[in-house]
Amino acid sequence: MLKSIKWKFIIIYFVLVFIAMAVIGVFLIQQFESYHLGVVEGNMTQTTKSIMSSLRDIDWENNEEEIQKNINYFDKMGMEIYVIDNDVNLRILASTNFLYINRNATAVLDTELIIGALNGRNMSKKFTDRENMRRTKNISRSLYDEDSRIIGVLYLRRNLADVYNTLEQSKTILTKATLLALAITVILGYIVATSITAPINDVTVKVKKMAMGDFDQKVEVKSNDEIGQLASMFNYLTDRLKSLVKEISSEKQKMDTIITSMAEGLIAATKEGQIIHANPRALEMLGMSERDVLEKEYDDILVDLNYKLTLDYIKKNERDWSGSQLITREDKTIVRASYAPYAAQGDSLGGIIVLLQDVTKHEKFENMRKEFVANVSHELKTPLTTIKSYAETLLDGAVEEAKMTRKFLNTINSETDRMTRLVRDLLQLSNIDAKQTKWDKKAVDVDDIIKRVIHKLGISIRKNQHEVSYSPLAEGVKIFVDEDKIEQVFLNIISNAVKYTPSGGTIKIETKSIGTSLQVCIFDNGIGIPEEDMPRIFDRFFRIHKARTREMGGTGLGLSIAKEIVKAHDGSISISSNMNEGTKVIIVLPSVEAVTAS
Repeated sequence: MLKSIKWKFIIIYFVLVFIAMAVIGVFLIQQFESYHLGVVEGNMTQTTKSIMSSLRDIDWENNEEEIQKNINYFDKMGMEIYVIDNDVNLRILASTNFLYINRNATAVLDTELIIGALNGRNMSKKFTDRENMRRTKNISRSLYDEDSRIIGVLYLRRNLADVYNTLEQSKTILTKATLLALAITVILGYIVATSITAPINDVTVKVKKMAMGDFDQKVEVKSNDEIGQLASMFNYLTDRLKSLVKEISSEKQKMDTIITSMAEGLIAATKEGQIIHANPRALEMLGMSERDVLEKEYDDILVDLNYKLTLDYIKKNERDWSGSQLITREDKTIVRASYAPYAAQGDSLGGIIVLLQDVTKHEKFENMRKEFVANVSHELKTPLTTIKSYAETLLDGAVEEAKMTRKFLNTINSETDRMTRLVRDLLQLSNIDAKQTKWDKKAVDVDDIIKRVIHKLGISIRKNQHEVSYSPLAEGVKIFVDEDKIEQVFLNIISNAVKYTPSGGTIKIETKSIGTSLQVCIFDNGIGIPEEDMPRIFDRFFRIHKARTREMGGTGLGLSIAKEIVKAHDGSISISSNMNEGTKVIIVLPSVEAVTAS
């Protein structure tokens, strides 16, 4: 109960009122007592004056009855009156209490007051008889004769029972008033405390619900005082918090979506090695489930990739906790692991974040780029070296020999043509890659293109004694293409068949209509392509039979150009081959009807 502000408030309010009422009660009782005792003493003093005035003219010798008669006059004043003679026995001459007449005064009255009055001192005292539970007020006055000699003592005693009965009644009234005031205090305190604590309790309940995630909480504002201002600020805080939580949730959702959808794997761990996050891509690259990853330590997982990614190694060798490692895995995939620290509160080191990137294609392209540069350099270097050496020979005097000069010039011309073809093919690929090639597409008859290509290769075909057969479609199918570019495709493919088919070999060309597409198949029974070279058959500058290709003037770009041209026409090209059995090339191109329908 004491833990409740409401009951603390009530108890404090109760104690304050109790103390106030107790102090006021004590003060009032004391004041009442002082007042009543003062009234009693004043009455007694006034009575003594009256008695002393009545006794002044009486001769005390043989006039005791006269003295008693005067004393009896004041019997109804509520006081006991004693006249004490100043003799040796201090005899009581007269009294309103007849039992004490002629008795020694010191035996029944206060000796100190009597002696004091006999010595000329007026005295007063309040006595309490513990045995009889009696309170009295006593005063004594000196009585003088005409010569101002003390002849006796006037002693008055007043019973204070009525005074203290009144005080007891006053105490009872004050006690009841105090109890009533305390009861009213408790009731009012409860009401006031409830009016204060009820809104606070309401706020507490709403805050508890907010702590559990329910931010749709409002407190009713019932006043404009501090409690009302607290309720208003709570509602404002709720709106702001709800807005901020919504923003944070939105940002977190965006971040989670970004991290989850990343093409790269991401792993975050504390500096102690506890993994706190791993996105789906990281799990896929690690070949593990999220539960397995979160149950293991960072070093236990990353050591399998590369020991240089472990925290032990990084702590010892990387002062700023950042760097990267290129890792080649068993499945030949290449992974780049880049790591960097992240900060915790107070800019202290919180842990490490590792980004896993599959750079297999990038490295492959990088290797292809290097190989491409090397091939271009080699392809240009060889004819240039030949041209330079022959030109120097001619300059040194060989020009005078007509036969040799003609031979050298033919070689220079041949090497120049070779360089021209190389540069032309490179420019063509560059334009296709940059999408700068202008395509002059129109409806053409594929039979005309193939027949024209066979005619252009007629000399090589006859020289190698090849048997070339062509089976066109009876109904004829037109394709929507750039005629010159498609002719180049067929020229490259069929010329390769001529080059790599031994003398007396067979080359077959067939066309088929498949749905809305036209399929051209080119067969030969040449030397074929090794199985290990098939994946790279369309790579630029890739040659299967390098020496023979160079001897025949090939650049290694023919199939690459053919594939890019066919691809630009929304077609496809595929090659299948067996060593020493031959090669089959299938080219699929959309017909005019397919283009018109789309």
